[in-house]
Amino acid sequence: MRKNSLVFICLLLISAVVTGQTTEKKRYTATKVTSAPSIDGILDDETWKEGTWIDDFTQFEPYNGAKASQRTEFKILFDNDNIYAAFKAYDTSPDSIVHRLTRRDEPDGDLVAVIFDSFHDLRTAFMFGIASSGVKYDQMLTNDGDNEDTSWDPNWWVKTSVNSEGWIAEMKIPFSQVRFEKNSGEIWGLEVVRSLYRKNEMSFWQHIPKDSPGLVHMFGELAGLEQIKPRKIFDVTPYGVVKLESFRAEPGNPFLAKGRKYGINGGIDAKIGVTNNMTMDLTINPDFGQVEADPSEVNLSAYETFFSERRPFFIEGNNITNFNLGIGDGDVGNDNLFYSRRIGRRPQGNPDLEDGMYSDVPNFTTIIGAAKLTGKTKNGLSLGFIEAVTSEEKAEIDNNGERSYETVEPLTNYMVGRVQKDFNEGKTIVGAIFTGTTRNLDENLDDIMHKSAYSGGVDFTQYLKGKDWMININTAFSQVRGTTDVLERTQKSSARYFQRPDKDYAIYDPTRTSLSGAGGRVQVGKLNGHLNLMSVVLWKTPGFEINDIGYLMQADRIMPLLWAGYNQWEPKGIYRSFNVNTDIWSMYNFGGVKIQTGLEANIRMTFKNFWNAWIYGNIQTNANDPSLLRGGPIMITPGRYFTNAGFSTDDRKKLVLIFYGNYSRGFENNQDNLNLGTGLSYKPTNYLRISLNPGISKSFTELQYVTKINIGDNDRYIFASIDRRTINTSLRVNLNLSPDLTLQYWGQPFIASGKYYDYKYITDPVADQFRDRFHIYSGNEIIRAENSAEIDENLDGTVDYSFSTGDFNVQEILSNLVVRWEYSPGSSLYLVWSQTRSGFNPSGQMEYLDNMGDLFNRSLFRNDDDYRLKNVFLVKFSYRFGLN
Repeated sequence: MRKNSLVFICLLLISAVVTGQTTEKKRYTATKVTSAPSIDGILDDETWKEGTWIDDFTQFEPYNGAKASQRTEFKILFDNDNIYAAFKAYDTSPDSIVHRLTRRDEPDGDLVAVIFDSFHDLRTAFMFGIASSGVKYDQMLTNDGDNEDTSWDPNWWVKTSVNSEGWIAEMKIPFSQVRFEKNSGEIWGLEVVRSLYRKNEMSFWQHIPKDSPGLVHMFGELAGLEQIKPRKIFDVTPYGVVKLESFRAEPGNPFLAKGRKYGINGGIDAKIGVTNNMTMDLTINPDFGQVEADPSEVNLSAYETFFSERRPFFIEGNNITNFNLGIGDGDVGNDNLFYSRRIGRRPQGNPDLEDGMYSDVPNFTTIIGAAKLTGKTKNGLSLGFIEAVTSEEKAEIDNNGERSYETVEPLTNYMVGRVQKDFNEGKTIVGAIFTGTTRNLDENLDDIMHKSAYSGGVDFTQYLKGKDWMININTAFSQVRGTTDVLERTQKSSARYFQRPDKDYAIYDPTRTSLSGAGGRVQVGKLNGHLNLMSVVLWKTPGFEINDIGYLMQADRIMPLLWAGYNQWEPKGIYRSFNVNTDIWSMYNFGGVKIQTGLEANIRMTFKNFWNAWIYGNIQTNANDPSLLRGGPIMITPGRYFTNAGFSTDDRKKLVLIFYGNYSRGFENNQDNLNLGTGLSYKPTNYLRISLNPGISKSFTELQYVTKINIGDNDRYIFASIDRRTINTSLRVNLNLSPDLTLQYWGQPFIASGKYYDYKYITDPVADQFRDRFHIYSGNEIIRAENSAEIDENLDGTVDYSFSTGDFNVQEILSNLVVRWEYSPGSSLYLVWSQTRSGFNPSGQMEYLDNMGDLFNRSLFRNDDDYRLKNVFLVKFSYRFGLN
């Protein structure tokens, strides 16, 4: 480790001589007009004779700094209420302009955009883009362009047209949609962008070097807006929903006897300008029925699966409330003090039913209301606050006609507060966050949920040498409170396993009613140029717990990491660009035990024909695994190697192919995993896109956890070998009849099987030889039944203990069809059909065609309780009242 650190320091010193490029900033002066142009994409109004047309664009890619291959002109006008932008995108081959219709924020063709840094803080910007087909592409840029929030959907107007010289775009952007302070209009940051799709060429009005550490601080300037006044937004959007659910009727079950349910619902969404630069989003009784379902999975691990947020209210502006304690993607990268999927989650309680009793349990917790306040002042103070209240949910229980109710989720208040302050033109950033979860618990739930949970943190970022270098420190704390029963669950959870018999530095305490901990991350890195470097240390103390409103997979970890990456963006030889990355990391716990070390590297290349190829590999040493026995002692597990490779064809073509595969193997042949996937995208017309993504995986694991058995003073940790097979496919059809009228279908057939065998128990988890660490039950010791196993360890003819066996075959088809019509900016009509077909059998065998056939077998859905079919039909109508 010391040698690696020395090499890293030497690389930092060598690269410190590299200085960032500087570019002279351009300035454009907008012109005030007295009459508003008609937004029709023609530019024949008298108004457009005012002002100045400007061209002089420079390539950002592929040939950074070269002159743009096609001429582009733009003009900016304004009046008291709106800012107007016009573009003339000249093209010497107008019949080659690509204008495919897609959904908003998913452009697939030629594009122009104007980007305003209206705060002129050199870190935040608002982009208004339009494809030649008329599809909007708007987003908010934060953290100097490192974060892009495409969920930001302002209300603005735009039209396009194609002519013999190229194409034209005409925009009308209300000042209410762009945040700025009163008397701050002297200078805005400005960038204008054109994307020439067929050449994969992007050009900027204000040149930005490819090695620039950030974008927004490099923008040009927009002058002439001294007379403007901010306009506070005030949009109120009520909605109504009518829903029908159909499913198999169950005679005797009073809640499912009819086989259908009806529902009418309604609520209000609002966006209100509290001040000139602070906006409050409100939602009362929100409905997210149009949101796509999570993908199918079979999770045999001890850890919760991380699912991305899909609900619009929580997506927009989520970068503001983000407080990440990880790095990269995947398990470690997901750790965050705020995980919005906690709000409105599935109820965590379950009623205790006796024979003859039935229950009706809500699928999700109702969000009574939520408010979100976001904004940024001219002096660099960013604010983000979220307050949400979810209702008490009760399961309705029927006992031979007598009805009772049992609470399955308490009335809960969630709060997140985030502040950040920029200094020295954004080169110094100081921030803080606080989160709180409080619940009104009763005796049914106080043994499974915390009464209260709080977390907070501070962060500091310092950029050096013109933002070429960066130092970042994030630190956080947490505290949870509740009954001794729930704190027992917290201490014994998979995140920490305090009950481990060899864990002498964080000991399980059955009398505990609170638990506190801390976490953090320190990063030092070089950001500009071809060579980028990063040194990182992550830590999470054993008592760190944020899962009431955040996401944490594992506490009790210290992880140092060294990373280096080389980027080549100038096309040469066979490639247009490539990048190479490598890193080395180690993992420790707070007891000083080195858990594991890993080394990984990858290379990705884009060729001159716009094909891409990549290869990745990592190798991990033997591990002192504190989690494998799920509360038992540390067990030594063999290291492994992993590799991934793939390629993709030119994504601008009508037919696009992606193929990838990954393979991993344990050093003791204790695991073997193969995963193959492909993607096929076909765009037969400019308004239709069909995507098919099938995948297949095959895996073997010699140590799959089954259960723990207590035998007197001894514990038996039961494992088994398992063979798993998974075949899944994702089908998407996007039909875009206009930029505002779209039809989208998504379907996912999913079949997964698992077969357990060679049941065993752990004997010596740290034995020198891997297979001396466990004992496989002999044929005389184990008697297998259909769903269980009986064990006679001493062969005396008496069953010593038994456990359930878990062979499985899981079948599911998820379908979602959505018709969306935005008949006016901010006002929409949704028609939704969702269907779930699910089935299960304990065979443990994959028989794909038969399994798929079972999901369309009417007899099974009528007569087999393991097979379910559910349809949901929904109509949602919303209308925006805008007073701005």
